[in-house]
Formats: sequence, C-alpha cells, structure tokens
Amino acid sequence: MPIEKVEVGFDTSFSGAGNFFTLDDATKGQLNSSSYPLGGLQFIDVTQRVKRFNISRGRSSLFTTFPAGQLNVEFNNHDRAFDPLYDQSPFVGNIVPRREIRVTTADDVQYIGWIDDWSFSYLPNGDSVAEAIAYDATSIIAGQTIGSATPSIQQSGARVNYVLDTINWPIGSRAVDTGLAELGNQVITVNTNAMTYLQQIAASEPGLVFIDKVGSLTFLDRSTTPNSEEFVLFGGTGIPFQSVSVSYGSDNLYNEITVSRVSGGTALVTDPQSIADYGARALDAPEVLLSNDADLVDLGLALAQEYSLPEYRFSSLEIALHKLDPAQQTSVLSLDLGSIAKIVFTPNSIGDPIERFVQVISMNHTVTTVNHFIEFGFKSVDNAYLVLDDAEFGKLNSYSLSW
Repeated sequence: MPIEKVEVGFDTSFSGAGNFFTLDDATKGQLNSSSYPLGGLQFIDVTQRVKRFNISRGRSSLFTTFPAGQLNVEFNNHDRAFDPLYDQSPFVGNIVPRREIRVTTADDVQYIGWIDDWSFSYLPNGDSVAEAIAYDATSIIAGQTIGSATPSIQQSGARVNYVLDTINWPIGSRAVDTGLAELGNQVITVNTNAMTYLQQIAASEPGLVFIDKVGSLTFLDRSTTPNSEEFVLFGGTGIPFQSVSVSYGSDNLYNEITVSRVSGGTALVTDPQSIADYGARALDAPEVLLSNDADLVDLGLALAQEYSLPEYRFSSLEIALHKLDPAQQTSVLSLDLGSIAKIVFTPNSIGDPIERFVQVISMNHTVTTVNHFIEFGFKSVDNAYLVLDDAEFGKLNSYSLSW
C-alpha cells in the first residue's frame, strides 16, 4: 500500500492547532523554538484520522467541459476533533469552509483544492464521522468575471494568459501552451464568466483547459501530440489492470459539422460517405473565437476527420494501485488529465492482442486504509496529429496533419 497523506491548511494561530507557538503554553510558548515555530496558515497532517477518501477529476465525454475536481474525505470524529462547536478540539477555530486541502500518494501530489462544506453524522453506537467536501480551483475561477474589453488578435495561449492576468491568477499556477489557433478581437462583454470564457478559448483551439492535480490552470493546445517513447503501458508487458471497458458505436460519430464564429460567419462540413454508411449525425460548434471565417472551414474539416467514423476505443480502465510495486505505482501516479497511455489487451486470451493509444480525460481515486483503486477514463488518439520522426505517430496516412 503506498503511503497516503491528507493535509488541511489550518490557521495555526488558534491555540492548540498543531505543534506551533502557542501563547501562555509552558512548552509551545517558548520564543525562538525551532520545534514550535510561529503559526499562520500551515498544512497539518490529518491522515491518521482519515477513514476513506475519493477524488473525482475530469469529464465524462468528449464534448463536455471539465467540471471542478472534487474530493470527499471521511474522518473519524469520535473525539469531536472536527466539531466546530467543540472548544477542546485540537483544530479549534479551523473547522470552517474555504480551508485548503492537499492529498499526496507516495510523495506525489494527486489533488489540491478548498473545502466547500463540512457535514457530520452521529450514530447511537458512537460511530461519528465528519466529511469534508472540497473542489479544486475551477470553482474559484468560475466565481470571477472579466470586465468589458476588446482583446487584440492573438494566439489562443496568449488569450488564456490575458484572462488569467485579468483575474490576477498567479504566474506560478499556470501551465499554458502557446496555441495554434488565432483568435479574433471580438468584444468581451461586461461580467463575462472567466471559466466559461476559458472553455470557449479551448473549444476554439480546439484544446483542453482544466486544473491539474497540483492546482495549476492548464491549457493544452492541439499540438500536444503523443510521443511513442514516453507513455505508460497498461497490459501486455506493462502495468496490470483490474478491468477494462470498451466502447464501439456512434456515441462519438458526427458527419455534419457546423462551426460558427462570434461576430462572423458559419461553415458546414459534411462527409457524404459517412452519411451514406451510418446516417446523418450532426455536431454543432457555436461561438468559437477564431479571427477569420477561413479557419472555420479548417476546424470543421479537422472535426469531421476525427469523428466521421465509428471507433473501437478503450473507454475506461481500473488499477489496483496497492497491488503494484513501487516503480509501477510511480508510473501510474505520474499520469494526469491529458496524459498519453497505451493499452494492450487480449479479450479472454483469444486471438491477437488489441493495442491502442489513449489520452486520459478523467481519473477517480477510491481510497481506504487498506486499498487504493484508480479508474481512468480515456479518449482515443487514433486521429492524433502527425509527429515527425516518431516511430508510431510519424506514420504517413495514419495520423492527421495539423491545420
């Protein structure tokens, strides 16, 4: 079992909250003590009180935005340590909303967020539980607005940074690609939601925007292509998995693509052969921020190329992290939303193995004191962009040229 750690950002100026300087305390009240430093907001390790926790991050489908990553932690509360009305609690004054919380597994941070709500249950047998529900920085950005402005024509990555500068988002908490799409100077109306606008930028690229596991606003543009030498391998000679789910159907099949531009025109791209084979399936991409109508056609063609055929894809996979060796655990824990992996699977050990590269779009941790399961959700990268000189993604007629 990897070492798990749950830490909460408590204000240690409250008496008794951790091993920090405490006025009038015979031991902790010693000035200039390295053992009991001055307080303030400090991460306090509360792992020993944790019964279980769940981390849910990512999106459920390709055409939805990334919601705020959620953490649910259940604490043993037999001694009322997490009771906000108990003045003898070691955390007195700190059981309040908006405290930062961090989860680490095997020294690898898996989640940073802020507690939004505390709930408590008390059973007659004395089994008392406190539950903290937290959300990542998506919820913070979503609570902010942009004032009325007319941005300059710029690349999508520059536009992301423009929004983050406007809301004073820390430079050190950004991971922003340059972007390939040129965005226009459409007017931003007053009180535009910051997160909604960032998602609009991502749809215009098209790319991904989300909060990564260490709390940084991340923007991945469409040039973020796989590298066949740097990926986590599941199955085959790689990391074993508990179960895998496969999808093959029309859930991501679209052959009539309509793309419209804010303060601009509309482009319709169709795939007649796909329509003849599978029937018409419409996809609408409204209100993109591209700077000219010609790029609308290119975007529509790229979407049609990616989605006009049904695909056999690995949709999810479950890992029993506690059963893996340390090196395998490190590989699995290195994955984040947007990471590339490869799956090798032979159904019922019959026939040749099926091999697919995938991109992580969701990850859910379910952790108790004795086990740690992770379920990954994927999208296919069968139509990833061509990567020159790459052994796998550099094959002509297999991957897409970037537009």
